[in-house]
Amino acid sequence: MKSTPMNSTPMLFAEMNREALRQIAGEALVVLPVGATEQHGPHLPTGTDYFTVEHLAREAAREAAAEIPVVVAPALPYGSSDHHLIFGGTLSLSTATYYQVLRELTLSLAEDGFRRIFLVNGHGGNHELAQLAARDVALARDVRVAAGSYWNIAWDALIAEGAHLSSRLPGHAGRFECSMMLALRPDIVPGERPSRSDVTDSDPRSFHQPWRHERHGWWRDIDGYTDSPALGNAEEGRRYQRAIVSALARAFVAFHRGE
Repeated sequence: MKSTPMNSTPMLFAEMNREALRQIAGEALVVLPVGATEQHGPHLPTGTDYFTVEHLAREAAREAAAEIPVVVAPALPYGSSDHHLIFGGTLSLSTATYYQVLRELTLSLAEDGFRRIFLVNGHGGNHELAQLAARDVALARDVRVAAGSYWNIAWDALIAEGAHLSSRLPGHAGRFECSMMLALRPDIVPGERPSRSDVTDSDPRSFHQPWRHERHGWWRDIDGYTDSPALGNAEEGRRYQRAIVSALARAFVAFHRGE
């Protein structure tokens, strides 16, 4: 197969025809961003997770494309969000349905000829299901599949940037996500946002705890957002995005090379 030249422009699956995709599928990394459309408090847009993961995946692919051939599939805008349905403004797939959607999309990419598939997650409720889908497809097909949430992949870099200070990381619709959206789409983030006075630094280990604790009614108790959105600012968001993009790009290259 003819080698694909490296450049700084990632290929977008939806803009390519079947022949072009067939030609590069065997050697390219294909990235599938997965997000959600759900309530993000009374202040952030419901597409926050979708907008964010699509942007981060494309920018990271742009950086990685200087070293490896990479294709970015259309971002999945729906996720496993049943825990947000009580607030409205949410489109959710059930746990079993969402797992099956991810599994079938990943199997489709394998059927298309891709042998290196990377699911980049942008919504906490999808985290474990994306990893299970990756495992099960790799068991069924002769492919390599990775799945990870962008904040986990960039965890050390985000801690170094102070993203855990006076907020939860990644939290939900709080300081971190507000900062990300102010950097990405300030036109759809209101200037007046909720504030909370009981905000403390989140535990830098918070996504690596030895067990997961769920409590019925917790989301209703916190009104659907985890910390103080009023503290979000665009400069923080730009710093966080740069850190995440670099970490994702390194992960794409390392996975492609089998490191």
